[in-house]
Amino acid sequence: MSHPFRFGVIAAPMGSSEQWLGTARRVADLGYSTLLGPDGVGMHAPFVALTAAATAVPDLRVGTFVLAGPLRPPREAAWQGHSLSVLSGGRFDFGIGTGRPQARPDAEAFGRPWGTGAERLAGVRDAIAALREMDGDAVRTPVMIAAGGPKALDVAATDADIVALAGHPAARPEDVTAMADRVRERAGARADAIELAMNLFLVGDEAQPWMRQVMGVDPAELHRIGSPGAVRGTPREMADQLLRRRDTIGTTYFAVDRTFVDALAPVVDLLAGRE
Repeated sequence: MSHPFRFGVIAAPMGSSEQWLGTARRVADLGYSTLLGPDGVGMHAPFVALTAAATAVPDLRVGTFVLAGPLRPPREAAWQGHSLSVLSGGRFDFGIGTGRPQARPDAEAFGRPWGTGAERLAGVRDAIAALREMDGDAVRTPVMIAAGGPKALDVAATDADIVALAGHPAARPEDVTAMADRVRERAGARADAIELAMNLFLVGDEAQPWMRQVMGVDPAELHRIGSPGAVRGTPREMADQLLRRRDTIGTTYFAVDRTFVDALAPVVDLLAGRE
């Protein structure tokens, strides 16, 4: 089964109400399906910000991208996720992961243990199990797991509805394909039901200075190696690149930083909803 293409925008929930809700409205106006809110100190609390966006823009999906598992007790994360799922009329995706290393000081600021990798992964599974329990038979909140390592990919294959392939921006196509193949192999009979997602780190040739620091590579290098996280060219050429990635990797859900929301919008027009 091939999932229809959909596109999300990753936008840190910051600034005034007018600024944040203006971002939500623009995302929807440009045809993106989902507004994705990161997690961490220095931004507005993701569940609060996403509730505001879902209320202000009734046709927009919202999602955490992704919760840093160690920042909250698993049942608290599930409680907030279930509540937003119900109150948004089913327009919420519960995205969760074990947390980037940069999130460790946030956990310490909240008085939360960081834990080992295995402990953090177990916390992710506990949060998902609690969410399923709270949802019961009446609600089915889609769960996204951001996974890069083998153990996280295996958990995602068994527990997630959406698997965000969390490769390095400079990962080569064969590396990302191997991640997707592992998910499908471990998922078994439910493989076709899993929606595979990934970030587009670069649209075009110019990255913002801060993005160069985050990516740790020159944008030209991403294009040179054919990184699945980079597209360039005319809207038709970029759309064809994403179609090839669907055929070779299986990804149909692409998330882009708000920096590139306008640059990718013509591609969204060409592909959104297409199977």
